[in-house]
Amino acid sequence: MRYEDYMGNVARLAVEIVNADGTAGSPADLSPETAQMFSEHRIHPPQWPELAALLPALRAAVAAVADGGPLGPVNRLLTRFPPRLHVSDHDGPGTAHLHYAPDGEPAARWLGRTCAAALAHIACGTPDVTVGRCRAEGCPRFFVDQSRNRSRRFCSNTCASRTTVAAHRARQRPGE
Repeated sequence: MRYEDYMGNVARLAVEIVNADGTAGSPADLSPETAQMFSEHRIHPPQWPELAALLPALRAAVAAVADGGPLGPVNRLLTRFPPRLHVSDHDGPGTAHLHYAPDGEPAARWLGRTCAAALAHIACGTPDVTVGRCRAEGCPRFFVDQSRNRSRRFCSNTCASRTTVAAHRARQRPGE
């Protein structure tokens, strides 16, 4: 596993949890990748009430990284959930990479430690992973961009399409 892939996976997990904002039944109801990540790390999928105290801090840290703004929220998340570094080779021989929380730890603590460390790395420019805020009008969602030129602007094709159609219609209006 490449380090960038691991950071990207953790960033996508943080963004997915923040974007869901407690609207799914539980984080296990989110993407198959999230369920797989919980399973691989022996994390019992939490219910949203378990994450209620983590969500505001995680949302603020994701927003700080996405907006390139003051990084106080990332530092506060790191202080509250200090990473516990260890080397893991759970993906098999020759795949060693850093983990920021022990497998099997309570879900909110594991998420806090892992996401805080990943967001700190991303905020510092390593690895080549970008967290962004959707540019579609009225969309509060975030996204992770690992494309070569880091040019993604929208959280989904739906937001990109809606923005493109709105711009086209605005150009077609008579008298404007």
